[in-house]
Formats: sequence, C-alpha cells, structure tokens
Amino acid sequence: MAIFTDPIRDANFEPGDAEWLHLLVGDWQMIADLAFADLALWLPGDGGGYVALAHVRPSTSHTVFHTDFVGERMRADLTSLVDKCWSNRRIETSRKRAGENEAVMRVDAIPVVRDGRTLAVVTSHSEVASAARAPSKLEQTYRRCADDLLVMVTLGLWPDSGEPTGARRGAPRVGDGLIVLNEHGIAEYASPNGVSAFRRLGDAGALEGRPLLDVTTTLMRGRRPVDEAMGMVVTGRMPWRTEIEAHGVSLSLRSIPLRNTGGRYGALVLCRDVSELRRREQELVSKDATIREIHHRVKNNLQTVAALLRLQSRRMVSAEGRAGLEEAMRRVATIALVHETLSQGLAQRVDFDELIDRQFRLSAEVASPEQMVTTERSGEFGELPSDFATPLALVINELVTNAVEHGLAGRAGTVRLLAERRQESGAEVLDVTVSDDGVGVGSDTSVAGLGQQIVQTLVTSELRGTISWNPRFGGGTEVRLNMGIPND
Repeated sequence: MAIFTDPIRDANFEPGDAEWLHLLVGDWQMIADLAFADLALWLPGDGGGYVALAHVRPSTSHTVFHTDFVGERMRADLTSLVDKCWSNRRIETSRKRAGENEAVMRVDAIPVVRDGRTLAVVTSHSEVASAARAPSKLEQTYRRCADDLLVMVTLGLWPDSGEPTGARRGAPRVGDGLIVLNEHGIAEYASPNGVSAFRRLGDAGALEGRPLLDVTTTLMRGRRPVDEAMGMVVTGRMPWRTEIEAHGVSLSLRSIPLRNTGGRYGALVLCRDVSELRRREQELVSKDATIREIHHRVKNNLQTVAALLRLQSRRMVSAEGRAGLEEAMRRVATIALVHETLSQGLAQRVDFDELIDRQFRLSAEVASPEQMVTTERSGEFGELPSDFATPLALVINELVTNAVEHGLAGRAGTVRLLAERRQESGAEVLDVTVSDDGVGVGSDTSVAGLGQQIVQTLVTSELRGTISWNPRFGGGTEVRLNMGIPND
C-alpha cells in the first residue's frame, strides 16, 4: 500500500510514530473489507486543514471514490468532524454526500492513537444502506468486526506491532473466510467461505459453538510435524499466522486478537485455502531440484570425459598428440566447472567471480606447471547468465593458456585479468582484458593455433562481442574483449 510520505517527514513525530502509521496502512485493507467502506488517512497540513496520506478501497463492495486524492487537502465540510475527532480522541460520525447528485454516505472519523497521542485520523466512507433491504448476518458480523478493530485503533491497541511480518504467500483475506471467536476460543460465527474451507479439510460439522482448537486438533491428529504456533492462532491468543494440512488441502490461518482496556475479549481468524499455491510451489521446488541434478550429472559426465582424455594422453607416443589431448581435457574441465557452479544454486545465473577465481589460477598452473607464473585479477564480473558464462569461461581459459605458453614462452612472469562492468546506452556492457608481460604474440587467426581460432569463433558467434590483440605498454600482449550482457 502506497503512502504519501512528505507530510510524515514534516510532522512532529516521536520515534516509532511513522512506523506505526505504516503498519496501519499495510494492514487496513482488512478493515475496509469488513466495513464495506473506503478508508483515508489524514494528517494536519501546513496552514491548517488536513492532507490525505493514503487511501484504500474495499474488495467486498464497490468504491465510493473513483479517483485517488492522496496528497490533496480535505474538503471543508469534513474538517469540523475531523477536528472534533482529533481533539476528543474518539470516533465521530456524520452523514455526508460524496458529491453533487451522489448517494448519502456515512462518514466515520477515527483517531489513530499511540501512547495516548493522536497521530492522524482515518475517515471511513460508506453508502447508507437502503431501508428496503435488511442486512444479512454476514454483513452485520463484518461491520461489527470492523467497529471492533476501529475502536482498538482509538485505544492504540491496533495495529499490533508484535505481529510477525514477511508471511508466506497466500495470506488470508476477509473474503476468503472469517471465523469470530469469543475469549474462550469458541466460534461464535463462521462465514460460508470459512465453513467451506474447513469442510475441505475433512470437518463436516458446523463450526459455530465449537472450540476451533478442538476442530483443528482433530483434523491434525496423527500428522507430523505440526506448527507450534497453531494453538495460539486457533484460540485467538496471539496475532500470528499458521498453516494446517489434511487430506491434501492446505489452509492458511491468521489470528487477530480483539482487545479493549480490560484485556482480550475475542478474536478474528481469517482462513484461506492455499492448496493450489502450495502445489505450484512444490512443483517449482521439484523442477529446481531436477535442474540442479541435471547440471550435477552433466558435470560428472564431463569430468569423466576429461579423465578419459587424460588416460588416453598418457598412452600417446606422439608429443603433439599428447599435447592436443591435454588441451581438449582442459577445455572439457572448464565447461564442467560452470555446470558444477550451476548445480549448487536455484537460479540459472552464475556468480562468475567465484568461478573465475578458481579457473584463472588453475589455467595458468596447468598450462605450464614448471614455470613461475603469477596471476593477478581485478574488477568484478558479477552474475552472468549460464549460456553466457560457459563460452566466456572457455575464452578466458584459452587466453590465459595462450599467455602462459606463448606470451611468457617458458619464462617467469605475470598474467593479469581485468573485468569492468558498466552501463552503455541503457544496456550492460562487460569489458575483459587478459594481459601478460612476456615477449608478445600476434592476432592473425589464419596462422594462429586452434586455441586462438576457438577464441575468435566463441567471441563473435556465442558472445556477440569483439576481440583485439594489442602490444602491452612495457612489453607483452594485451587482449581486450568487449561484450554486451544479454538480459535473462
């Protein structure tokens, strides 16, 4: 729920006051649905009057305001009502018209109180019911529950700062199912949707007149594990959430204790069938696990291929054939390293910095184990899509191997890897530089070896970038790559 923040910054609030209003606005959809009313939050403005901070419409009825007025000043005909509410610190009621030729509305002004101080005023706007139609029991119960919560607002007892945040997806709403409990946890009223939800769980009896704890305990008998918070939720003692499951049905429950100056006198329990949500979440978890397992098996298979190439190279009599197999082994091992990284996470993106830290040093060591080669890396690659990371890892492996074998040419030296990620014309661009302080190599791929040809092909066709070989200042070679990072 959006909130107009400028007046809050200007208000003479004490620590925690602004957060209190955000808690209210974050949860007042429930009151709007119960009251069948639009709610607006007002704060005194500069030069007198009131400014609207937030506005919410009911999902159980039609709205009485079709345009938002957040940031606007209050109409003059409502100011006296809100002034009286602010000073008396109690709910004030009047009947006003929404506009010319509009239906008569009931307007309630409710002070938002914290620690005995009025922070703001909430106005509730609802159409006056026609005398020709008697309200149903559901409507009467909804409105009574809304009144109970609004009285708690005036007493500084709601919103409840002890309610945990960040609940799982599928938080119950008023229309999903409502059960009203007395102070003993016995159901005094259950909406039709609430009754239906518990029947899907396996309870065929009426909920009204029965302790909700007994109902849920019977349904959950013999099932493990059980949420430790369930007892506190279904008795209405704590403003918590829980979930119960039986017969393949998952029910999300939320408790809102009702309190006054004398203590807790009842509770509202909202319930929602979240079976389909949980089934889809389970499908996603299964798919993620399958994808990770596939990457793990591909990595194992590639490592097996690399091991076979290593064994075969040992049997080769020709030095040239042995070197070719060893190069192929390194390339396969590089691809396996990418799949190993993918098998450890859920997203199809690779933390390339973690991957390249291992590969960079390994590539230099394997290329010429008898040389004294120092590796230096700077800059950050960040997360990269897996289909981009694989060819990039191969390219860097080839360039580092080429720098050690041909650039340093048997001498001690340093191979450097620099990455720079930046924005260019609204797109992400990655610049990579591999350099050495050796004798220098050329870039003519017509006479270059297989590794250099592989690099040229991968950069242009897979990475859709450019590559250039240049002399390095101070001696050696500098290879520069420029690539656009694709969107997922």
